Amino acid sequence: MAVLSESGVELLPHQIVLRPLVTEKGTHLSEKLNTYTFKVHMLADKESIRKAVEELWSVRVVDVRTQRRVGKTRRHKMRAGQRSDWKKALVKLHEEDRIAFF
Repeated sequence: MAVLSESGVELLPHQIVLRPLVTEKGTHLSEKLNTYTFKVHMLADKESIRKAVEELWSVRVVDVRTQRRVGKTRRHKMRAGQRSDWKKALVKLHEEDRIAFF
């Protein structure tokens, strides 16, 4: 099932959810609040993220929150560079559903 984003680009579920973010804070959120964090495509909106997670893991999504993260400025030797901007999604699941990454 392809999802059409607001910009008119057709994205498949595995193109929307790029990877889970496994961090200490994200692990705490998943254990205590049943909320999982993902790195998602920059053009994906909340509804397309909801549909993609529900299809990929067969779970019920209650809420989706998104953040646009600005890439940091980094130096290598004498040159300054910029990391890419990226989008983060916090997905809250129904209390009976779980996702096992490992």
